[in-house]
Amino acid sequence: MKRFALLFAIAGLALSQDGPYKILKSVKVGGEGGFDYVNADEAGRKLYVARSGPKARLTVYNLDTLAAEGVIEGVASHGAVVSAKSGHGFASSKPVTMFDSKTLAVIKKIDVEGNPDGLMYDPFNDRVYVLSHRAPNVTVINAADGTVAGTIDLGGAPEQGATDGKGKIYIDVEDKENIAVIDAKTMTFTAHYDVTGKGGTCAGLALDAKTAVLFAMCRNPANAVMLNAKTGNVISTLPIGASTDGAAFNPKTSEAFSSNADGTLNVIKVTGPASFVMEQTLKTMPGAKTMVLDGKTGHLFLIAAEFGPAPAPAQPGGRPARGPMVPDSFTILEVGK
Repeated sequence: MKRFALLFAIAGLALSQDGPYKILKSVKVGGEGGFDYVNADEAGRKLYVARSGPKARLTVYNLDTLAAEGVIEGVASHGAVVSAKSGHGFASSKPVTMFDSKTLAVIKKIDVEGNPDGLMYDPFNDRVYVLSHRAPNVTVINAADGTVAGTIDLGGAPEQGATDGKGKIYIDVEDKENIAVIDAKTMTFTAHYDVTGKGGTCAGLALDAKTAVLFAMCRNPANAVMLNAKTGNVISTLPIGASTDGAAFNPKTSEAFSSNADGTLNVIKVTGPASFVMEQTLKTMPGAKTMVLDGKTGHLFLIAAEFGPAPAPAQPGGRPARGPMVPDSFTILEVGK
């Protein structure tokens, strides 16, 4: 972590606990298996964490206490979202698993093409968008009955989506350095917002729907890129931590967040119509690269685990090498003011 602190000092990103946010709770829930996304059902007060491996499953925790609430066995997915209208949940397994969010009983399996990865729920027309790095890049599912409404090809690998709740969806295309704009009514993309040179390999995306500002969290260069959601024009950029993989925006506090695999959480404060400052760079936990915001409490939840020594150094340009996961070290972090 000292090496990361030095890098941040050089970049002008003071690695400090000073600021409004802190780790409120760190719960070592343990368990075998890898992990990717963490998702929240605000209305149902549940936190969903997908675990991969031989004992693949979807684990469920109480969003207020982080106590274990249940598990859906045999579901090998990357994450899960819940329809606020029907209460139906969807896990990005192949086939997609549809379940009852109250009982956690599986309702049915939904055949889809591609390779389900991330996913998002859009309350505009009560649909779930399943993202895939392979075509079709987006599969749209009606949350009410689990029928497939259609598919969308974005011409690249999607990572994270954001909705304005009024019929427009934005998805960052990781390998094409752009943001795809989708019309939720017609299920077609209407534009690509280019961020080349400002931020590449964008993996996190959030939206301030009120001011129509997109926050694209990118890895190379490691920047938060702020764009006008209506025109695609780049407004500003700020350096962020290494290997971001998640973004969120809290409209109540006018703050955007980037969770990074180097063990930092960036907090960006909106100070004006086109003015943004790095409010805080909070030390979290190495590997805590994905997160979710609980809009009710304003708390953020991140997931990570401890790993042993890497068996070999990383290849040039490749991902950081890491050893085996330390048994029962999987941890949920709750961050807030």
